[in-house]
Amino acid sequence: MQETQNMRRVALPDGSTVPCLGQGTWYLGEKPERRAAECETLRWGAQNGMELIDTAEMYGDGKAEELVGEAIRPLRRESLFLVSKVYPWNAGRRNIFRACEDSLQRLGTDYLDLYLLHWRGNVPLRETVECLRELVRQGRIRRWGVSNFDRADMEELFSVTGGSECAVDQVLYHLGSRGVEHDLLPWLRRQHIPLMAYSPLAQAGTLRRGLAASPAVTQAAAAHGVSPYQVLLAFVLAQPGVFAIPRASALEHVQQNRAAADLTLSAAELAALDRAFPAPAHAVPLDMI
Repeated sequence: MQETQNMRRVALPDGSTVPCLGQGTWYLGEKPERRAAECETLRWGAQNGMELIDTAEMYGDGKAEELVGEAIRPLRRESLFLVSKVYPWNAGRRNIFRACEDSLQRLGTDYLDLYLLHWRGNVPLRETVECLRELVRQGRIRRWGVSNFDRADMEELFSVTGGSECAVDQVLYHLGSRGVEHDLLPWLRRQHIPLMAYSPLAQAGTLRRGLAASPAVTQAAAAHGVSPYQVLLAFVLAQPGVFAIPRASALEHVQQNRAAADLTLSAAELAALDRAFPAPAHAVPLDMI
């Protein structure tokens, strides 16, 4: 494993920063025989610049949060940036405070650095925002954001009192799914809100066939002596105002992800990727799992 560089960081609206590369946990914690390896993987990432760990009460019905709690137990809480997400039906005054406490207990911590509404549901945004702001006042979360919100959703959120305090929008984004570049990402940049990219290695969503086998990808990979998937990740990380949370269940994979954060694609390589998988020229529905 080559020596890593200091990782680039992305600014949040409150002036704090997060690493451009964190760790996702979807599908982790569900197989007991994989638990030790998954713990080791998350812990290695957290100790090597990927201290942002994203999870959700939905993932394995809390099993992913429990896995994260076990993985981080030996680490200093202050060195971590923990993110979890609340179900839409738990995002109202009746359930959100209990849901947050349950997540905190599974994680073994007394606060979250970031708490996200997983996707829109039937609870009015005004009520959800009021509750999230109350959780901040209580010290149970440091900041809040949303997930799977398109531009119209974000504009509606900003029309609500306190809605402009949103710290992050987490959406699906990778080389084969670039719809956010047309409308959502420029809007977020104008508001100084970063985009958190889930499935940046194209694990999910509407995929283009042959993404990793594309000549534009394989040629860049060969030029840098890396895998095609590291090129896919480097493409996402090259976008201003974007940070990514790929999932890794094995030490080798998290090490490859970490190395991708130090990979700088040339302007010619980025242009070749853009030609091979262009962003849409018009607005398209938000891609999501």
